[in-house]
Amino acid sequence: MGFGQGLSGLRAQAQKLDVIGNNIANAGTVGFKSSTVSFADVYASSRVGLGTQVAAVNQNFGIGSITSTGGQFDMAIDGATGLFRVVDSNGNVLYTRNGEFSEHRSGYLVNSQGHMLTGYEGDSTTPTPIRVPSGNIEPSATTRLETKLNLNSKEEGLDPASFDPLDPATFHHYLPVTVYDSHGNPHQLSQYFIKTKDDVNTWEVYFTLPSIDPANPDPIVIADGGGPLSFTLVFDKGGRLKAVDGNDPPQPVELGDILNKAYGGLDPSPADGVAPLIISLNFAGSTQFAGDFAYTFDQNGYPTGEYSSMSIGPDGQIIASYTNGETKAMGYLVLANFPNVQGLQPVGGNAWRETSESGQPVLGRPGSNGMALIKGQALEESNVDIGTELVNMIITQRTYQANAQTITTQSEVLQTLLNIR
Repeated sequence: MGFGQGLSGLRAQAQKLDVIGNNIANAGTVGFKSSTVSFADVYASSRVGLGTQVAAVNQNFGIGSITSTGGQFDMAIDGATGLFRVVDSNGNVLYTRNGEFSEHRSGYLVNSQGHMLTGYEGDSTTPTPIRVPSGNIEPSATTRLETKLNLNSKEEGLDPASFDPLDPATFHHYLPVTVYDSHGNPHQLSQYFIKTKDDVNTWEVYFTLPSIDPANPDPIVIADGGGPLSFTLVFDKGGRLKAVDGNDPPQPVELGDILNKAYGGLDPSPADGVAPLIISLNFAGSTQFAGDFAYTFDQNGYPTGEYSSMSIGPDGQIIASYTNGETKAMGYLVLANFPNVQGLQPVGGNAWRETSESGQPVLGRPGSNGMALIKGQALEESNVDIGTELVNMIITQRTYQANAQTITTQSEVLQTLLNIR
């Protein structure tokens, strides 16, 4: 007669209660994954059995609910596949589902344990710690200006040779556009449209830049070869753009080195120390209909801007935003998956370590290589179901009591034998 079976049951149920208690304690831990206990019977050479034992404590990697937080650096893995790859202060690589990150004083993204989040910088395929962008974005000179407009066909023709930017009677329409040089300095490039009196389907386009001479504030007409620089727009009988400066069908035309053409010889000059400002002009889609002058335009230059914020796209792209309204891709977040996630070793701090049983990590960007997408400014909550845990706790308590009762019964039987005279 033995007490081993009941005692093994008490030990096993006590461990299960520990696991349940740990699950409940971490019900509010971001990214926490609950655990379950697996039991196995013990037989050895006994036909009856020697009781039970804890065979394994398994992690439930099911998805927790995702909650929006508004935190700039918060992120959640929106799916079952993938773990954040982080590096601790000793260079050890760990893995976690906790996306609660913040900016460290060193400039890196870290979690509450100080582990640095890793990703791909630029086009690199080697994960490195992600650094929060800082400083200014470099300016970009305007190289392309697309202008789509409607020129009123009911306008009376004028003599282009009489063009004077100060006299509205010498042109029909006027369109100012801000363009940027290689230092990010803004320049107001103005376009003037004149319907010719010799051909009702032909318009001339002239250009000016503002004066920088206080003594002579009149705008400067951009000249080429001694005369005003101009392009000819020809429309077909249907009112659609047919040719630009003799190119049929219309092709972009080059507005070359306009700063030197406007300010050449001035001291100082806006053209000093900057690259030649050469702009490709495209009037595609323009029309000449009997309607009001209307336009849309787009140019690709911008001034410098200071870093203002960072965001993570669904595909893990790290995007820096700047005060000039521009954004810049800084790299990609990296996620990891394992052939056997149950083989990962918990190391505390809501993180796991690779083991021989887990296999080597498979790395990839979110949304590729089987990885889940990322939801920015959100966190994945614990996947602990309090209701389920409380029911399991009641069942475990009853099982513990039943095992204790078998020990009591064994004791009573033994006492009966001892009382035999």
